Amino acid sequence: MDLLELRKQIDSIDSSIVELYEKRMEISKQVAEYKIETGKKVLDKEREIQKIAAVKALTHNDFNKHGIEELFEQIMSVSRKLQYQLLTEHGSMGRLPFIGVDELETKKARVVFPGAEGAYTQAAMQEFFGDEINSFHVDTFRDAMVAIDEGSADFAVLPIENSTAGIVNEIYDMLVEFENYIVGEQIIKIEHCLMALPGTKMEDIKTVYSHPQSLMQSAGYLREHPLWQQISMNNNAFAARKIAEEQDKTQAAIASEYAAKTYGLEVLEKGVNDLKNNSTRFIVVTNQKIFKKDANKISICFEVDNESGALYRMLSHFIYNNLNMNKIESRPLEGRTWEYRFFIDFDGNLADSAVKNALRGLRDEARNMKILGNY
Repeated sequence: MDLLELRKQIDSIDSSIVELYEKRMEISKQVAEYKIETGKKVLDKEREIQKIAAVKALTHNDFNKHGIEELFEQIMSVSRKLQYQLLTEHGSMGRLPFIGVDELETKKARVVFPGAEGAYTQAAMQEFFGDEINSFHVDTFRDAMVAIDEGSADFAVLPIENSTAGIVNEIYDMLVEFENYIVGEQIIKIEHCLMALPGTKMEDIKTVYSHPQSLMQSAGYLREHPLWQQISMNNNAFAARKIAEEQDKTQAAIASEYAAKTYGLEVLEKGVNDLKNNSTRFIVVTNQKIFKKDANKISICFEVDNESGALYRMLSHFIYNNLNMNKIESRPLEGRTWEYRFFIDFDGNLADSAVKNALRGLRDEARNMKILGNY
């Protein structure tokens, strides 16, 4: 046979496959209607395992055995997505436990931020909320989460990601631990400054204090001053406050210009961070399950079984519902070696039918799926 004849045969077979596929999907619709009437779940894991084993047994070599397994996993995945879509159309999805609001109630709100006066987090808070709030600060990220969890604050502002240093792991872990939810975000340009007591000269400095990420982000500048001892602190503003309180001209801090003004320090050099397009993304968190009706980004997390193709099957829900996923991160699961929790940001609103379809599929097929917020 020549190549042209072989291709004709493949075309004929492909036509038959398409015809059979459409017949299968039509029957899947009827299955979905039955499940709508009876309240049965879409995913029947045991049935799918039995089906895969049965079709693999029909093949004649190992290569085809693996190929058929992959093919039918995809066919059944598409079938489930069709059923989720029909459930949505019939109003059988069940309501998501989030309430849409026109605006966040921010006037006179109590807002907590970690660090001290002059922290970048405070600048992000003021940029997002304006001045008509009651704010207070706590020492740690956890203290801020506890404050809104217990109701002593309405909102908390927390750093979650830096454009050069990456994610703040502790925040990701606490979004799972606490029943708190993201309702907004604010991006702040980061410009680190070297600051000290007024009148301090560069040759006076022996020790520099700052957050470890800020020291890392200013590594190039600090290499030019190899005699300076670098000491880490929990927050840049803590470092600036320490310099002001101890009145020691041998000490300097790396923090924001805002912190220098807050504590009456003199900025010796601006922009000591190595990358000038450095920005930090802050999230606004509350203990209420609410979202703005015009929100367009959703954050979720979930776990999957530690098996081949498990993550792909979860991500396929975004593909089939035409949802743009713009971020994925993973964090190790405590006490479970080499198993991970995945955090995903994607475009959408909880009121959108495509979003509901995807979340229904993820909820049924992933382990411990949680909506972290829509903002």
